[in-house]
Amino acid sequence: MDEDDGSGAMIRAALSDISRSQNMGELAKQVGISREGLYKALSESGNPSFSLVLRLSRALGLHIKIAA
Repeated sequence: MDEDDGSGAMIRAALSDISRSQNMGELAKQVGISREGLYKALSESGNPSFSLVLRLSRALGLHIKIAA
């Protein structure tokens, strides 16, 4: 994926790649979702909620910055 189409797919894909490099079971516990639910939310057809994106970002030690 080269450009962001505004759907959030790039963020989902990036979080998926980063998450898969971690222990998904432990990460799922930290964000309060099942391991299978986390895989589904981060799949290509997934549509994670904004709150899940925030919890996942925190668990991964990432910071989301919105700038104009």
